[in-house]
Amino acid sequence: MTNEILSEREIEVFIRSWLLIPGTGGKFEVMVNGELVFSKKALGRHAEPGEVRARILEKLEAVRPPGIRFNADE
Repeated sequence: MTNEILSEREIEVFIRSWLLIPGTGGKFEVMVNGELVFSKKALGRHAEPGEVRARILEKLEAVRPPGIRFNADE
């Protein structure tokens, strides 16, 4: 999951900060620009392949300038 997210060079300019917060028992939360986008603790399950990336892209839609496309749009 980490490699999938960190390889997104075209979205990094829109992210002020991202934070993966590890917890006990393998639980974690992912925050982008101070907002929670995924919580294994709250959902009680691990993320499906591509799920965290998709949630990050959804969060970034609010700051995406017209005409700029992310890989998910292709």
